Amino acid sequence: MSKPVKYILLFILITVLVLIRWFENELFYDPYLTFFHNDYLYIDSPRREVLKLVAFTVLRYVLNGLVSLGILYVVFKDRSIIKFSALVYAMAFIILICGYLYFVINPKQTDYYFFFNLRRFLIQPVILILLLPAFYYYKLTKDLK
Repeated sequence: MSKPVKYILLFILITVLVLIRWFENELFYDPYLTFFHNDYLYIDSPRREVLKLVAFTVLRYVLNGLVSLGILYVVFKDRSIIKFSALVYAMAFIILICGYLYFVINPKQTDYYFFFNLRRFLIQPVILILLLPAFYYYKLTKDLK
């Protein structure tokens, strides 16, 4: 893949991530978007439809995950990295969605801050931000040997 094509693909994929974030209110049902913009530590949890909320959170995680895997593929062009990353995304999803469900079903004011940060891993491409430098460092040290 030539450099111009690589940069164009990266630009498109990053733009898709930005658009998912930009249009989050229109694309996804999530009463916590406005809840966490307010002084959430001192107010009650918002009314929510649990099944709909979880379905849209899963959809957002999958969209962000697929775009993130695309970015990793364009940057590293290594199928083993993509397979490992997909495994990381799957394991992270299982762990994060269990915690997310607990907090959605049993909201407690004392847990809001932890819930806010756990939710962030599900709705934003935080895992990509962690994997990119890790694989870059891995490639760097692998090439030095």
